[in-house]
Amino acid sequence: MRTDIVGRPMPRRDGLLRASGQVVYGVDFKVPGMLWGKIVRSEHPRARILRIDASRALSLPGVKAVVTGRDAPDGLYGARLWDEPILAKDRVRYVGEPVALVAAVDEDTASEAAQRIEVEYEPLPALFSPFEALREDAPLIHPDLGSYFHREFDCHPVPGTNIASHIKIRKGDIAAGFAQADLVHEDTYQTHPVHCAYIEPHAAVARWEPNGRLTVWSSTQCPFLVRRQLAVALKMPVSRIRVLATAVGGGYGGKALMKIEGACALLARAAGRPVKLVFTRSEEFIGTNTRHAFSIDIKTGAKKDGTLVACEARLVVDNGAYTDAGDGVCWEATIGATGPYVIPHQKVDGLLVYTNKIPGGPFRGFGWPQVHWAFEQNVDALAHRLGIDPLEIRLKNAVEEGSLSSTGEALHSVGLKACLRAAADAIGWDKRERQPNRGYGISVVNKLSIPYTSSSAFVKVNEDGTIHLLCSAVDLGQGSDNAMIQIAAEELGVRAEDVDLIPADTDTTPFDDGARSSRLTFHMGNAVRKAAAEARQEILRRAESVLEVAAQDLELRNGRISVVGQPGPFLSLAELVMRSHWLHGGPILARGSHVDEDIVAMDPETGQSPRPAAYFEYGAQAAQVEVDPETGQVTVLRMSSAHDCGRAINPLAVEGQIEGGAATGLGFALMEEVQIEEGRVTNPNFMNYCLPTSLDMPPLATTIVEGYPHREGPFGAKGVGEASCIGIPAAIGNAVYDAVGVRITRTPITWERVLDALERKKST
Repeated sequence: MRTDIVGRPMPRRDGLLRASGQVVYGVDFKVPGMLWGKIVRSEHPRARILRIDASRALSLPGVKAVVTGRDAPDGLYGARLWDEPILAKDRVRYVGEPVALVAAVDEDTASEAAQRIEVEYEPLPALFSPFEALREDAPLIHPDLGSYFHREFDCHPVPGTNIASHIKIRKGDIAAGFAQADLVHEDTYQTHPVHCAYIEPHAAVARWEPNGRLTVWSSTQCPFLVRRQLAVALKMPVSRIRVLATAVGGGYGGKALMKIEGACALLARAAGRPVKLVFTRSEEFIGTNTRHAFSIDIKTGAKKDGTLVACEARLVVDNGAYTDAGDGVCWEATIGATGPYVIPHQKVDGLLVYTNKIPGGPFRGFGWPQVHWAFEQNVDALAHRLGIDPLEIRLKNAVEEGSLSSTGEALHSVGLKACLRAAADAIGWDKRERQPNRGYGISVVNKLSIPYTSSSAFVKVNEDGTIHLLCSAVDLGQGSDNAMIQIAAEELGVRAEDVDLIPADTDTTPFDDGARSSRLTFHMGNAVRKAAAEARQEILRRAESVLEVAAQDLELRNGRISVVGQPGPFLSLAELVMRSHWLHGGPILARGSHVDEDIVAMDPETGQSPRPAAYFEYGAQAAQVEVDPETGQVTVLRMSSAHDCGRAINPLAVEGQIEGGAATGLGFALMEEVQIEEGRVTNPNFMNYCLPTSLDMPPLATTIVEGYPHREGPFGAKGVGEASCIGIPAAIGNAVYDAVGVRITRTPITWERVLDALERKKST
């Protein structure tokens, strides 16, 4: 399809404003009469709360309110499983859980008051390992699990245990599959918790209006999701709550769910004045969420020619103390545990297990980086044992158009093999030469977008012919604002510079499920395109009487209405709108919505579904590394990353996503780690939590693979943001094996683990 605006590289509309510091982020936002809030957090991983004494805090000049669990509603909230209170009432379940709130005239006073609040606890035995929590005699972290609300089609808690959800995949006959195998490779792989590490901390301002409505300004990715969780936790109608999204200084999933807004609302109600809360960096590490730690047992069977025939996997996911979005992470990871391969016989169990640690939550990739770390190394090990090139075994088994997924879905828009070839070519796979301690690794990537979501958009044509696009998509830096503007401009037939996007506000912009799971381009893009198409049709209908030409013979292009294929006569859009506003028809308004109406819930016992989600992303990533056998140091020399995004709405933004995702994957593979001892985060700052910088990034070759458009995507587009980080750790792990012959099965790949593996290799 020929397009004028879609597919054209476009710099960020707000790039100069952001670079010059003119954008108002959540930490910058303030309102008149605002107080400052602080949170008192638990020092125990599991304990009963016996007494809270706030008298010394309330005696401090400038303190306006103190709130404890006794003052909060009994509402619990979550994503698919509602198990978390805003404030702990009778017990705490992790170090860092909020137990009291204080509001004061300034931040320093609020901090001092928080330190004066005395909390008396009765410590209880805590569980720090999901395997401990799975024991039959383990204490129950959530004795009331059976009474919690949960979404039955993708979350399956097991009451009377510490299992928050058990997801199953059963495809084919696993015993018959392994009987067909000539070689079976079995191993255990582990991943560690990491933090989203956005630069801007969580920030919110809450204000109760005279009419009893609640207004919240928040640095959230998902304003409507936060509004819903506020309503559930505060036991209020959603229509009585307004959430406005401020500019967001990074999120990566960590700002998808309610973290700060509920506490802010409780304080504002108690104080009778607006309250602002901003997390410290330490609070970000102990009071938000991490990427879930996984332990993954995988057994894969193959024939001598490399054909994969069977795979059995067991995922044990460390949920932490509350589920947050862990139910969705476990659901997705179980689907993705066997990779994007044609494997006729599969058995996978995903167990989401409570522990007394900081909750896990959504982080770019939603469980897929963990399972790809495991299965891509398992497939690589099979290739080496069979004497088959790692690229060839992947090309032999990779899914393509019409292949059946692990759930039995007939797949569509599959550019995986093209991605594999592109990533391999970009890193010189076929030309690689053996050099001491240097190696190459490759991995494939797939990722589905969450189901049961919807998006909507309004288009308003202004008197001067410019366009206001109202949608609740939040741009975290991924470039979604530009993409929506390009889609609207292309469909309408106006210039991109004539379209402005109105920031998300639950009172004025229509419903959207939020910037998560790579869904905005597909879901919101469809809604925007439908709204723009409706507006264009109405414009051409109204132009009929002016130009005396049937609407079907007219076109709108570059803001001018004319007969199709003829330069004139023409009518400017501005002139038509002026006529409409005052002479005929009134203002031109249009709307569009996109809902996944044909999603089919997975069978709870087999995991089978003809379409469990809207679409899959695909990609391939490769790395060349050098390993120093004396120190164990791993140096990544170069990487390549190729991704099938269906159609690139804005190639510049897609390249940025691929590059940013590669950096995220590099950090997960080599250096980032939230260190937790006895339930306590021991490195809650950027001094001791190591992030990759520009100096750590090797040369990266990026490839956008087009030619596999999705039949339902806007102009054929799909997402790419999450897939871009998923395969890098496994590619690096496979390259380390290729370099020195040791398989690192636990992230991160530290020099200590490499040296230990080399020592074990020498002794065998």
